[in-house]
Amino acid sequence: MESAALITTFVTLLIVLDPFALAPLFLALTRGMDKHMRRLIAIRSCLMGAILLCLFGAFGEAVLGFIGISMPAFRIAGGILLFLTALDMLFQRRTARREDTAGQEDHDDPSIFPLAIPLIAGPGAIATIILLTGENEGLYGLAWVLGTMLFVMLLVFISFLSAGLLEKALGKTGIAVVTRVLGMLLAALAVQFVLDGLRGFGLTG
Repeated sequence: MESAALITTFVTLLIVLDPFALAPLFLALTRGMDKHMRRLIAIRSCLMGAILLCLFGAFGEAVLGFIGISMPAFRIAGGILLFLTALDMLFQRRTARREDTAGQEDHDDPSIFPLAIPLIAGPGAIATIILLTGENEGLYGLAWVLGTMLFVMLLVFISFLSAGLLEKALGKTGIAVVTRVLGMLLAALAVQFVLDGLRGFGLTG
């Protein structure tokens, strides 16, 4: 994988998984728990999210082919979905929706739901991992994409463990600024996905 493609993969996954936005939600879901329990929940949620994304990265395109959806069509649909996600980030609707989802969880262990699904491995992340593995074909490309995803997942795990420090350091204003900047970058990447899909149909030069 070329360095430019590797950087694009990393930035895309970093934006979609969004460790900064997940950190305060992790704090809310584990409020009142000791450090040991928080660490176990962080491990379980990140591990399950990584397993799901690996499965979709490895077999997602084959499933699409089985049901008759071409990769260019999925790139366009995924790009539109990512663009809507970017709009949500720019106008703070994404964070509010995640907080609403988090607020619906009354169980003692939130590691699977809502942390792993849908806050980590949500529709946007699943669409992104399929798109990226489709653009970087072969076992070599798959290995690089999944390896990059696991590295970003490690950042999510670190953000969970240091959520309290991040919240104190950035504050609500700092988190809002970072989220909006990442939303702008995601919007540009989403448009590129749509253009790549159109190019696959021969509609652009």
